Amino acid sequence: MTEAGTATPVQANGVQDFTSSELFERTFQEGMELVEETAAYLDGAGRQDAKLLSRGGALAYAGASMRLTTRLMQVASWLLVQRAVREGDMPAAEAFNERYRLAEPTPDQPSAAEEELPGGILSLLERSTRLYERVLHLDKRMYLQTTEEDANPVLSQHERLAAVFGARG
Repeated sequence: MTEAGTATPVQANGVQDFTSSELFERTFQEGMELVEETAAYLDGAGRQDAKLLSRGGALAYAGASMRLTTRLMQVASWLLVQRAVREGDMPAAEAFNERYRLAEPTPDQPSAAEEELPGGILSLLERSTRLYERVLHLDKRMYLQTTEEDANPVLSQHERLAAVFGARG
């Protein structure tokens, strides 16, 4: 078993393989574009939309925008760590540190006033939630394997059988 935040060579190689993949490139691009789109909305049309809301709606909008930006900053941070691994700025084994992991999201507690929220922020919330869930899935698959056996269960079983019955040529 490895300690939390440390990686075996097999695990580190898996991270490096992922960061050089087309999947990572697409996910990184999508994440960064969503961050930019959100910033543009919140500074532009979203600001105008918020002015039209009731007091309760404005409070709901403020809470939703905070959840949205927090979620996107967590995803962007994770993606930037992966890019640092890809570019050799960070060893893959260091990316296993707990401080770089994504946490399980806390469920949104919608209020009655959220029915007033403009479609723009609702769409961004939905898209950011889906992206977060996908990145969380990747994070778990890449970083929560704790042993080389988990990384290759067939090889692990073969080695156990060979140990029990002895290697026969």
